[in-house]
Amino acid sequence: MRYRQLLLTAFIALLAAHTVVAAEEVTVDPSHTWDLSDMYPSIEAWDKAREEVAANFEKIEQRRGTLGKSANDLYQTLQLISDTERKAGRVLVYAGLNFDEDQRVTETLEHRQLASMLYSSLGESTAWVQPELIAVGREVIESYIADDERLAPFTFQLDDSLRNAAHTLGEEAEQTLSYFSQSFGAPSTTYELLANSDIPWPTITLANGEEVRVDSQGYSYARASENRADRKLVFDTFWGKWGEYRSATGMVLNSHIQTQVALAKARNYDSVLQRELDQDNLPPAVYHTLVAEVNKALPTLHRYFKLRERILGLEQMHYYDIYPPLVSLDKTFDYETSKAITLDAMGVLGADWVAMQKAGMEQRWTHVYPQQGKRSGAYQWGVYDVHPYLLLNHSDNYDGLTTLAHEWGHAIHTLYAKQAQPYETSDYAIFIAEIPSTSLELILQDYMAQHAESIDEQLFYLGEGLEGMRGTFFRQTMFAEFELALYEAAERGEALSGEGISKIYGEIQRRYHGHDDGVVVVDDLYNNEWMFINHFYRNMYVFQYATSQIAGTALYDKITNEGAAGVENYKNLLKAGGSDYPYALLVAAGVDLTKPEPYQAMVRKMNAIMDEMERLLDQKESQGQGVSPQSAH
Repeated sequence: MRYRQLLLTAFIALLAAHTVVAAEEVTVDPSHTWDLSDMYPSIEAWDKAREEVAANFEKIEQRRGTLGKSANDLYQTLQLISDTERKAGRVLVYAGLNFDEDQRVTETLEHRQLASMLYSSLGESTAWVQPELIAVGREVIESYIADDERLAPFTFQLDDSLRNAAHTLGEEAEQTLSYFSQSFGAPSTTYELLANSDIPWPTITLANGEEVRVDSQGYSYARASENRADRKLVFDTFWGKWGEYRSATGMVLNSHIQTQVALAKARNYDSVLQRELDQDNLPPAVYHTLVAEVNKALPTLHRYFKLRERILGLEQMHYYDIYPPLVSLDKTFDYETSKAITLDAMGVLGADWVAMQKAGMEQRWTHVYPQQGKRSGAYQWGVYDVHPYLLLNHSDNYDGLTTLAHEWGHAIHTLYAKQAQPYETSDYAIFIAEIPSTSLELILQDYMAQHAESIDEQLFYLGEGLEGMRGTFFRQTMFAEFELALYEAAERGEALSGEGISKIYGEIQRRYHGHDDGVVVVDDLYNNEWMFINHFYRNMYVFQYATSQIAGTALYDKITNEGAAGVENYKNLLKAGGSDYPYALLVAAGVDLTKPEPYQAMVRKMNAIMDEMERLLDQKESQGQGVSPQSAH
């Protein structure tokens, strides 16, 4: 059985996104915070619910040996586990949200730890289920499903368990492995402490006199500086400091990789890639087609870099020139304005979508603004019996607007799945999760470009769209190719040191950016970039950012070209939740990611945007007007 603990943990990590902003002590308007009393009226009620969940673990253990007795016995066990997971999920979400409001509070940290331990115990109490199902056998299980309609919501779950027979160990071995679940996550925990707590990040002074502490937040902020010398200083400072910890970080990542290789072998997989794709029954061709098609499309990426070079007025692009916006935008988007624009833009998805999103926005589902101690980034976390919750750190710029649209894509997905599916099949796979968020960003981008009030403003929105494609389609695939190279090296028995990892990363990084052809110069120091990417501790799912963007683009094209039929097709995918394997759901929606066509369509779209931008640039130049780029000095 696939434990929701893993899905929930990965889901939060996946959805944390977008630019982080500095937090200040402010008076918080309650209307801009979420209302956790929708889940529990008090922390005492939460603690009581946690104890009730824990009390079910012994009841689950007592069901051992009953799965093959009768259809009723099978149903009673599965329903008990489902009810327990459902309640445990609510306990976990409450604790996680409460902690993320202010991560300085020890009490809420302890509550989150208690919820995490509860989930580990749930995994231990159910570790026997899959081996026993496999021992009972598919023929008997399918006869029970045919005899008892109450088992219908569990059909997909049961098929998934039986499908994994070749990779499921005996009951004793599965139980033993369950005890090590937290230990297997030790490299990731160690990395997070190193990156966010232990490294003494330096402070620099920018050309305008502003002092910036170059940690992850300061780096993400200052790397987009208008001043080129500032950008280089930020890059050199950040990657230079990381370089001092390259050996230690390399050892931590190597420990994670070696652990995953060992676990794949223990479960009779030929590779970590096979194991990870098999979790969602994804064809290996999805991964390999993505990497192959993106490599074929590198000339398009290099064209984008040359366009960036032209607009920024540079003679030679360097790696530190990637992040500043191509064109300045003298507009702000406060929270209320961002909500109104998003709702208007989503009109293409129908009145029911807009009504659902508007109703959610009017309620206290969202924690809106940054504040001291609050978790950075953004995410959505759904509770089946309640509603989605959204964490934002809203800034009054275009990134804040796109983040809002992105996270509401996830929230509406959760609501549609909840409406159409029972709890047991409502939880959608990570492979599907980023599709609606990506689609909403595309819809918003087109809407903004169509409503632009000047050529410069239109160029800004088009440029932001290009940067999104670069950052997801190309960059995440570069990460995926690098990650696969690391696992394959470990599976060949090769040693992986920090220096060796930087060498592997640098070779791929330079190929993607056309270093040898003079497209973008990548200095040796920046080969340390892999050390900044915490997703390498999430076991080969970065590729799903890219595949989701490709699928989202394909589905948006159907909406644009087919109108109501395309919208209905899109919503049917969201309503399907986790009722089937994600690849099958996408194929049913008309997108096959084992084929090159969706990837090639993405490349055509990127080239079409560049064609339009070049036309607008030529138009301005013919009129004797200059663009308003970020300063190139």
